Amino acid sequence: MKFGVFQLLHSADKGPAKEVYDNALEQAKLADELGFEGVWLAEHHFSSYGYNPNPLTFAVKIADHTKNLRIGTAVVVLPLYQPVRLAEEIALADQLTDGRLEVGLGRGYQRYEFERFGLNLDDSRSMFDEALEIIEMALTQENFNFEGNYYQVPETTIFPRPIQQPHPPFWIAAQSPASIVDTVQRGYNCITGGSSAPSGRVLQSWEVFRDAVNEAGLNWPQEFTIQAQVHVAENDEFARAQTQNALWHLRSAGALRANTQKVVNGLAIEQEQPNEPTPELMYNEWLLFGNAETVKFKLQRLLDTTGITYLNCVFAIGRLEHKEVLKSMERFARDVMPYFRDKVGLSGAVEVKS
Repeated sequence: MKFGVFQLLHSADKGPAKEVYDNALEQAKLADELGFEGVWLAEHHFSSYGYNPNPLTFAVKIADHTKNLRIGTAVVVLPLYQPVRLAEEIALADQLTDGRLEVGLGRGYQRYEFERFGLNLDDSRSMFDEALEIIEMALTQENFNFEGNYYQVPETTIFPRPIQQPHPPFWIAAQSPASIVDTVQRGYNCITGGSSAPSGRVLQSWEVFRDAVNEAGLNWPQEFTIQAQVHVAENDEFARAQTQNALWHLRSAGALRANTQKVVNGLAIEQEQPNEPTPELMYNEWLLFGNAETVKFKLQRLLDTTGITYLNCVFAIGRLEHKEVLKSMERFARDVMPYFRDKVGLSGAVEVKS
């Protein structure tokens, strides 16, 4: 298994931007020292839910302060960009990170953000499809042109070219069954689960992914990445108390997705959501929270039920203090990661009966 660190770069109480960036950079440097595979950067706009409007820029900053860490976007929201310019920025970031860039792409889900860019969220899937085709052509072909409903590109050559050929690895954020199937059929890596996803939804995503891979006739193993909130504490009691911080994520993301989020002067107001799970259910079934042994048990449960190959860990959660984030990362790397380094999840291969 491989392990990464996901950074939302949020501030639940609308703290100073410099503090958010400094903390995220220190966490990335520690991840590099502790042997994590990569760090993954969110993109969000116009609220304290996320202070990172351009993950490619922050990726270059992190690369300048780390040695081995791969740096990914999770995700660049394609419909918010002019795709030809974005292709140039991806190639430039790949050059400036010395080929350590991973490119996560998504179509977005926050109507609040789209409206402030003058865009219609209902067009996001079609815009995403066209933009992705343009970016792939721009990065892999010396010359290209494109005629679509949203974008028209005359014959064009971009500079620079990426270091990684044919392009940096592409990852697609996919939550719905249709999106997962589409990602597999395109031949891209899939990021699923969501940091606030219940275990049942993760299992459903795995089953859809497994079936899509088999129906496409692809070989195993395949990369299956799950994103989850992780907190390794000295004892279960302290970890259980941190469920309130996970609840902040659940409420904020849920309200933004439903377009019911209240934002006052940029501050995303925490709101209880309909059919909200109990903290006990979240702790037991949704979150990788606990002491090291408890987290190992919960992670093993994921391996026993899915084909997980990469766990993207969300350590900076809600209002959790920065020093506690660093301690949790250290405990996870020391007491949990080594146990799973040589383990893999279920194989999705179909058994052939003789």
